Amino acid sequence: MNELDALWALLVAGAAALVLTPLAARLARRVGAVATPRDRDLHEAPTPRMGGLAILAGVLLAGALFLPGGKETRGVLLGAATAALFGALDDKFDLPPAVKLAGQCLAAAIPVASDVYVETVTLPFVEPLNLSGFLFELAGVQVVLGMPLTLLGIVATMNVVNFTDGADGLAAGVCTIAAVSFAIIALSLQRDAAGILAALTAGAAAGFLWHNFHPASVFMGDSGSNLLGLLLAAVAIQGVLKTAAVVALFFPLVILAVPALDATFVVAKRIKYRKPVYSADRWHFHHRFANIGFSQRKTVLYLYAWTISLAALALALRFVPYSEDSGKLNPGWTAVILAFAAVALAASIYLVVVLEILKFRRFRERQLRRASETGEMEALSEPEIRAEIEREVETGEFEAV
Repeated sequence: MNELDALWALLVAGAAALVLTPLAARLARRVGAVATPRDRDLHEAPTPRMGGLAILAGVLLAGALFLPGGKETRGVLLGAATAALFGALDDKFDLPPAVKLAGQCLAAAIPVASDVYVETVTLPFVEPLNLSGFLFELAGVQVVLGMPLTLLGIVATMNVVNFTDGADGLAAGVCTIAAVSFAIIALSLQRDAAGILAALTAGAAAGFLWHNFHPASVFMGDSGSNLLGLLLAAVAIQGVLKTAAVVALFFPLVILAVPALDATFVVAKRIKYRKPVYSADRWHFHHRFANIGFSQRKTVLYLYAWTISLAALALALRFVPYSEDSGKLNPGWTAVILAFAAVALAASIYLVVVLEILKFRRFRERQLRRASETGEMEALSEPEIRAEIEREVETGEFEAV
């Protein structure tokens, strides 16, 4: 019965987002929340933002119909609305980074204050870590260590999704895949409320994706990326991290690996080159694919495939009986898990190394050599060409020729 509720929640949220997204786009145009193309952007025409408001409408409608009442549900939905509405202000006014962060923290604090926080971390081969046992006083109030850690995790997830939102359909598609995976896992762990929340998140993201896939007629904006990030974090906390599953911590890490790796890579680059971590650049995965000549559709489909391979590994970890009741590994089923892991690893290596680096090197080598020979740029020797390519691979920046 709960699986049926989750399915209906997905369909209702999807239908609402599908119908309401054009209205959100019309509102964005009316108030001037329009993304004008910049040097680092992949879109070529002014496109309305605020698509996240349609996603929010789908989430709230399906949530009111199918989610059980209670403090946690109210906290998640109120936090989601706060995240989306604060993001909509940013879509319109382009708020300063400090103000954006304050809004994200406020939105994340609402579900945390409603008991949506991690109390225990279960790790393989060691005793569970009880965060509730660590208390400290903040402004005269006793605070459990899990609360600020969870708040930081929610804000981080919101920014991870925000970083991914740079190509038509990328963030919406990745979030749909992630939310479906979380829904299946949460329902299997009898975390029904989290499973339904994940399902309606997937539905709302998929309904919006119909309008956002290339060529996009509307962007989700920060109203959508903040919203989806908060919802995915809440689902991971309620549906996975609050369980006693041995691999609980690995489910969100694997399912959200693609946007998390992208964000980690970009932030590390910014720190290395002493740039503010909130600064804009062309170091994201989707930018690097564009640099070697991939279309937006091809870029997004490759990243979807990568996300699906990792989500399949997470589902295999949940459902394949690789460990017997005695705690020993079953050789046959362990081989199945290793096969899923091999596919995910192969996809990662193929995309990150072959497509992003090796192909880029060959492409740029031919391009620079041809430009040097035809006089389009200053003549370069072979060592100079190789040195220039090394610099471009390192920084992700290059001059068009």
